Amino acid sequence: MDHTLLIMAAGMGSRYGGNKQIEGMGPHNEILLEYSIYDALEAGFNKVVFIIKHDFEDRIHEIIGDKLSRRVKVEYVFQDFDALPDWYAIPQGRIKPFGTVHAVLCAKDVIHEPFAVINADDYYGRGPYEKIITHLDTLKPEQEACMVCYRLKNTVSEYGSVTRGVCETSADRKLCKLTETYKIQRFADGTIRDTNADPAGVILDPECLVSMNLFGFTPWFFKIAEKRFQAFLKCLPSDEIKAEYVLPTLIDHMMYSEGLTVDVLTTDASWFGVTYQADKPYVQQQLLAMHQSGFYPEQLF
Repeated sequence: MDHTLLIMAAGMGSRYGGNKQIEGMGPHNEILLEYSIYDALEAGFNKVVFIIKHDFEDRIHEIIGDKLSRRVKVEYVFQDFDALPDWYAIPQGRIKPFGTVHAVLCAKDVIHEPFAVINADDYYGRGPYEKIITHLDTLKPEQEACMVCYRLKNTVSEYGSVTRGVCETSADRKLCKLTETYKIQRFADGTIRDTNADPAGVILDPECLVSMNLFGFTPWFFKIAEKRFQAFLKCLPSDEIKAEYVLPTLIDHMMYSEGLTVDVLTTDASWFGVTYQADKPYVQQQLLAMHQSGFYPEQLF
């Protein structure tokens, strides 16, 4: 069976201060995405789909796409306003895409097999790819999905707030609720707090499970996502220029209205990424150490 890795790489990187998706992080200027792809291929994925912006296309080909195409099938789709329904009138001043649901839907015509979704600017570790590809083969064609969840304490930045999907699960590791939670921050006393509504913050359990947008779906997902996304667009005010429809919100809707069940696969792996410029030295140190230990070869591709 084919297994596709769908990579969301069209983010604008506003907090980072640049195009973090294609900035070198490894000892030979590897971008963080190269490590995700390498780990996914080692786990058994055999097709890669990039969701990008048009002005990134040449650079992605140059950095990784052309090398990768010699090993697996590669597709490119574009997250732009052309992917919106013809009936939707784009508000004047709208620049941003419409979120991660919009991103995934851009790939609906090129994916016809079980697939995993990742962010381009996160390092997930190899184990989570091995877990999710194994579980993809157990999913029914409809109404089932899976996700890899991390411990909150392993997913925060030391340099500012992050957004995470906070998960509630049943005793048999089924997802019960997924709440997109903004402005999660580690404080000087070591606590991790939700500061979205109160600058003082609400203390969160550091062991709680959170989503890092590492999901596993079957193609059935596209049909429901498209219906829900169009309903989202229809409800937007005509002058709305910032609202987004994100995967955690969609999944929560699908569980309650579409009968979706989501198996939660847990990992104690530590995430790292480049949410802020100050994150970069730590990421570089970690990648260099993994090359030096032999976990990664001298050249990935």
